[in-house]
Amino acid sequence: MSARIYRPAKNAMQSGTAKYTRWLLEFEREAKDIDPLMGWTSSGDTRQQVKLWFDTKEEAIAYAERNGIAATVEEPHEPKRRQMAYSDNFRFNRVGQWTH
Repeated sequence: MSARIYRPAKNAMQSGTAKYTRWLLEFEREAKDIDPLMGWTSSGDTRQQVKLWFDTKEEAIAYAERNGIAATVEEPHEPKRRQMAYSDNFRFNRVGQWTH
């Protein structure tokens, strides 16, 4: 069974950087079976419910190699944000005009 190692992105409700640097090892999902009587979906594999968190990418890779898990590493996409303070809105050399 293969796994995926990645660093999850922050959602829209997060503003801080807590738990943003941790790496996640998640097993890939297999096809689910459909019960013919009720129509429910099920799977006999419980590994798809397991999520393992690691502090560094190297720890996650070492765990996968130690346990014989074929893992693919996905590098995170860093956000392209401009850090700006509130006081920058009132600078003397502001690019745009301050109007009301």
